[in-house]
Amino acid sequence: MSVTRMLKLTPFSKILIANRGEIALRVMRSARRLGYGVVAVYSDADADAAHVRAADEAVAIGGAQPSQSYLNIPAIIAAAKTAGADAVHPGYGFLAENEDFAAACRDAGLVFIGPSAESIAAMGNKAGAKEIMLKAGVPCVPGYQGEDQSDAAMVREAERIGFPIMIKAVAGGGGRGMRLVKDAAALPDALRSARSEAQSAFGDPTVILERAILQPRHIEIQVFGDRYGAGIHLGERDCSVQRRHQKLIEEAPSPAVSEALREQMGAVAVNAVKAIGYEGAGTLEFLLDAEGNFYFMEMNTRLQVEHPVTEAITGLDLVELQLRIAAGEPLPLRQDDVTFKGHAIEVRLCSEDADHDFMPQSGRMALWRMPPELRVEHALQSGAEIPPYYDSMIAKVIAVGASRDEARRKLIHGLDGTIAFGVTTNRGFLAACLRHKAFAAGEATTAFISQHRDELVRSLPDDAVSAVAVAALLLYVTDSYAPPHRPGRSLAAVFPTRLKFELDGVEQACEVVRERDGSYVVSHEGQSISFVIEELSAGSIRFQAQGLGESAVFHRDGHRLFVQRLGVQNSIVDLTRSAPQSAARGGGDGKLRAALNGRVVAVLVKAGDRVEAGQPVLTLEAMKMEHVHTAPGSGIITIDVAEGEQVTAGRIVAEIEAAT
Repeated sequence: MSVTRMLKLTPFSKILIANRGEIALRVMRSARRLGYGVVAVYSDADADAAHVRAADEAVAIGGAQPSQSYLNIPAIIAAAKTAGADAVHPGYGFLAENEDFAAACRDAGLVFIGPSAESIAAMGNKAGAKEIMLKAGVPCVPGYQGEDQSDAAMVREAERIGFPIMIKAVAGGGGRGMRLVKDAAALPDALRSARSEAQSAFGDPTVILERAILQPRHIEIQVFGDRYGAGIHLGERDCSVQRRHQKLIEEAPSPAVSEALREQMGAVAVNAVKAIGYEGAGTLEFLLDAEGNFYFMEMNTRLQVEHPVTEAITGLDLVELQLRIAAGEPLPLRQDDVTFKGHAIEVRLCSEDADHDFMPQSGRMALWRMPPELRVEHALQSGAEIPPYYDSMIAKVIAVGASRDEARRKLIHGLDGTIAFGVTTNRGFLAACLRHKAFAAGEATTAFISQHRDELVRSLPDDAVSAVAVAALLLYVTDSYAPPHRPGRSLAAVFPTRLKFELDGVEQACEVVRERDGSYVVSHEGQSISFVIEELSAGSIRFQAQGLGESAVFHRDGHRLFVQRLGVQNSIVDLTRSAPQSAARGGGDGKLRAALNGRVVAVLVKAGDRVEAGQPVLTLEAMKMEHVHTAPGSGIITIDVAEGEQVTAGRIVAEIEAAT
């Protein structure tokens, strides 16, 4: 019998990618290199998205909300039939770990590029996976994963486990449906919030409880299995730098894992996938404590966001491996064939405001420019809209070096040159993390951000006066009413121009004078700085100031100006010709305004209640995360929205009348 006939092949020729954004483009890249056709699906919000334009064919699947589109199994199966696709790649997130989706693809005669529905059900569910690992003798965190989901059972089990505890959604990942609870009093609210977020993100509100292991490392092992019983691991990734239990920085290898520990953890992971006949890409996630003990947390039955760092140090294309295994080919390499070279670090560039509890941001990206010297996975361009319905991650930036420090330096340099004007991102925060001495020393644990947050969150730089002066200079020379800049001397009379503007939310006032010798003098709070402009173009400036030559990139968008200089980005709003701003802007008028575009998922008080300043009033969901809005003052409250309602940023959602 020939080898070909012994293989259980499932050939396919056209792949529908049941996802969006950068991962859809990433899958397309490998699929096309192997000769496959590619089909995109899109929601109403993504009709003009990059992954739609890049595909051979594209099919609309529904409304903007994920439940109407990217979580709509019948619509995606119908789209595959419409386009004549014979395989489906789920990417990550959305339906990637949904056993019903894998089964629906199989029932429709489509090759699902991932594990079987049975494997997803066994290992994609945190409670089920933990039971399997316990029976296999794998060390697990003490906890509760029972069927009784009542509040009474949860309180009872939490007391048995001992606080602090972690609440975790049994389905999905990405930190959604996860809450750290420090005492019994906080448990009811944390359960409600975790269940609501899990239901919204994964369609399943079921949760488990685990004892919280404080300040561990988060280490994951990349595995692959084929349908013939073979399995390998591709080493570990360190994903310890997180906010809201979601990863921000990932690297391979981990600075905390020795070769002996890598072999031990890798063997455990491979034995686990072999035990369940796992097929395709997967990741086993562990907590590693300071003594070198590791505990199984969960298995992700899909490709991971951070797979590029493993590709960088192994030289393998993980999407290609997925496609070959799904087609029925055996694993093309054995464990001894896997080698590691160099170091790779990835950061997740997100549209969020690190200064305000990482609140997601949506809107139009006025100017988008990525570092050409690094690997960047993204699906944006200048002028693109970032919708409020999906994850806040908008790009992944990956640097590779012969050493960890070389990769770290390259990534910092790349982030300093990354231009993302128009929507607030965490670019500066990521660079601050990479620069921090604890991260540079390889000492970051899952507590890294909470421990060093004050040092990491960006504020006005030490040279705030010159930052204000540069903003004023650029406002002056880019104003449509200003005389054009010309180098050299001028015979025009010298008159000061008064400017008023906000710099990163702080109101400033300056005077700018164009001197007869061609220089500009900016005066601010009793200090003056003289500038000589050496070069000025539509989007960049080079100048001399106080004996130092500098350059900056900028973008003028009406009354808004964005500036990036020395790796620091500033957002400026020109108020010179604006009407006086209301003193009630920050909520002093008793009105509570939505901080972002989102959906009201919980109203926590009743109309007519007396509330106190800072009391939680309602919860908005945006970009798959919940955000509690609190009362701006004390008094009697009126609610202006209903649960389930979609609101836009700035809309009044409640009003408080001060009690007499």
